[in-house]
Order: sequence, then structure tokens, then C-alpha cells
Amino acid sequence: MSATIQPPALRSHIPRTLWAVLALMVVSVAINYIDRGSLSTAAPLLGPEMKIAPDKLGWLLSAFFWTYSLLQIASGWLVDRYEVKWVMAAGFFAWSIATAATGWADTFAALFAFRLLLGVGESVAYPCYSKIVSAHFPEQQRGLVNALIDAGTKLGPALGTLAGGLLMARYGWRPVFVILGLGGLLWLPAWFWWMPRGRAPGQTGSGDGPGFLEILAQRAAWATFLGQFCGNYFWYFLLTWLPSYLVKERGLSMDQMAWVSAAAYCVTAAATMVTGWLADRAITGGATPTQVRKACAKYGLGFATVVLGVVFVPGTIPAMVILMLACLGYGIFASSHWAISQTIAGPSAVGKWTGLQNCIANMAGVAAPAITGLVVQQTGQYFWAFAVSAGVVLTGSAIYTFMLGPVEPLKWRPGEAGSGPPTIG
Repeated sequence: MSATIQPPALRSHIPRTLWAVLALMVVSVAINYIDRGSLSTAAPLLGPEMKIAPDKLGWLLSAFFWTYSLLQIASGWLVDRYEVKWVMAAGFFAWSIATAATGWADTFAALFAFRLLLGVGESVAYPCYSKIVSAHFPEQQRGLVNALIDAGTKLGPALGTLAGGLLMARYGWRPVFVILGLGGLLWLPAWFWWMPRGRAPGQTGSGDGPGFLEILAQRAAWATFLGQFCGNYFWYFLLTWLPSYLVKERGLSMDQMAWVSAAAYCVTAAATMVTGWLADRAITGGATPTQVRKACAKYGLGFATVVLGVVFVPGTIPAMVILMLACLGYGIFASSHWAISQTIAGPSAVGKWTGLQNCIANMAGVAAPAITGLVVQQTGQYFWAFAVSAGVVLTGSAIYTFMLGPVEPLKWRPGEAGSGPPTIG
């Protein structure tokens, strides 16, 4: 079966076949984040078992982002040049195998290598999502569509942390990785059945469209790159170190940690879905994408700075309330930052733009775990780790406020497009 999709300009509602593609993207990104976040859930058990110190654990938690970030540019080029359905399937297979193999690793070096391989596979995901969204969904639907995909990035860790934490507490961490990796492969047959057939709008196949250097020359591009970097720093700080903070600093059991972490991720998912839907309603009602998308990005990140209050409150329950409020703010931001890039770049450039954006933005995945590990190792506490996170998201709010211009499609000049194999420019 194929998803025969009516052009966006000719419809006002999402057709059933495209809903199936969207549902599979949401499921895939949930699996994506379960797999990448499972090591953080296992950290309280894995660290002592393998005698890994906090600073080395920080490097291990960041290893995934080395390949994930650096390969975004190549993945963006692949998605703009080749059929997105096959790029997505190949990446999904690679990251599932890497997850399963982690359960059999018995040395630090092996764990590190499998995390690098996980990053290779997952690097194709967001360029694929953005290519499909930009090609098949009009502006007034992208808030909800991107919010649903982003909700998968929150519900995935929620489910993974809750179920993974409970299972690891009873059976250990190794079987959970094997089950996650091999079980995730069940997604592939559904993708082969429902994936879009043929070449999508904006799929050039010949290197046409703006080149990397032309994209890098745009001020709006750097605003989206750096703005998402700041948002990602907050998210990856929580994703990689929140379980250890809750267990070691707040004294929660593995079961309690799993429930609290899952609640934080669910709050973020609910916030991004509701905000995305409201943003689309506002645009349909006459508001501009500039007014709506920018407001969500800058005010969401600004409100997320309340995360610093978590370390000031002595009681666990009040501290967790503050944590949920910070996640609410991040969820508001997360509903719109990809819609901003998709609108500005347009279908012909969105693969490369997303690749560049995810490359730079996901350097936060290298920075946040490593910096937090070093800070905790040197100070013996988490205060400065939370302070750095709050400062970074405040910077992100300023970038969206003062650096990002209008959220409207760029008019790419013909003749400056790149051509041929993956050269820059």
C-alpha cells in the first residue's frame, strides 16, 4: 500500500494516508528517543557496575551526539538528493541494531563504540521528518504536525524512563537494551507498507536548490541554529542527568525516579501539542507565522529558566513542581522551532537546512552531558549545572527575540544552487 498524497495547496485537512505517515514518524521519533535516552536511565546501575566515574560517564552519555551531530550535514544532503523513505528505513535499522548491541557490551570502549553507531543511524531522522513536513503540509498545519513529532521525543523518554527504570530495577539494564533494539525493528514493516511512494515535492534528485554556503549566509539560519542549540542544551541536560540527580541528590528510588522523569517528559509533550494546535488556530485566524512562531520560541525558552529554582527548594515535592513548570516552558518552545525552519527554508532547501541546524544544535548534546559531568565531579553538587542550563535557555530566548527576522519563505536566487555530489556551496 502507498500513501498517495494530495498536494498541500489543494486541501485543507490532513488526508488519511498522510495521517498514517505522520503516525509512523511520531512512533519512530519516540523509539529514537527511547533508544538514545536508555543509557541515562541505566546510568545509576551501569556506572557502579562497570566502575565508571562521573566525568567518564559524562563523556559516555555525550558520545552519541558526536556522530549524530557531525553527520547531520551529510544526512541533510542525502535527504535532499535521494528518496526520503529509503534514507529513513536505513537509518532506523542501523540505530536499532546499535541499541540491541549495547546490551552485550562489557567494556567502556564497546559501550562508547555502540553509542557512536547509534548516532550514525539516528542522524537521518530529523532531515527526513522536515523534508516530509515541508513537502506535504501547509503552514497552517505545521504547528500541530511538528508538535506531534516533538511530543514523540517527550513521550518516548517518558515511556522509556518509566518502563525502562522499572524493568532495570528488577532485571538489570542489559536485557532492556536487547529488547528495545530488536523490538523496535517491528516498525520497519509498517513503514514499508505506508511510506510515501515516488519523489516528494522539493525532492530535486540532481543537486538543485540552494547550496550549503548559501544557507550559511542567511542570518535567519544562524538564528535557528543557535536558538535550537540553547533549547537542546536544556533538554539534553534533563534527558542525560535528571535520573542521576533524582537518585543521588534527591534520594529517590529507581521506581520513584522513573515516575518523576516520566511525568516531566509528559508535561513537556502535553505543552508542545496544545501549543502547536493553538498556534495553528491563530495562524488560520489571521495571525502571521512571525507573530505566532516567534512568540512560542522566545517566551517558552524564557519561562524555562525557572529550572534554576529546582536546586533552591529543599522539599522534593516543591522542587518537582518547579521542574514541571520549566518543562512546560520548554514544551511551548518546542512546538514551533522546527516549523520556523521549514517555513523559511522551503521544500528545496529544508533537508540541507535541517541537517546544518541539527548538526550545530545537537552539539548541545555533546556539551550538556560533558559539562554537567565535569561540574558535578569538581563541585560534588548540581547547583552550577542547573545554573548553566538556565543561562543557556535565557540566551536562546534573546536569540529568537533579537536575531531572528520574519518567519516567511526565503526567495532563493537561481544560479547559486549547488550541483553534483555533496560539495559545499
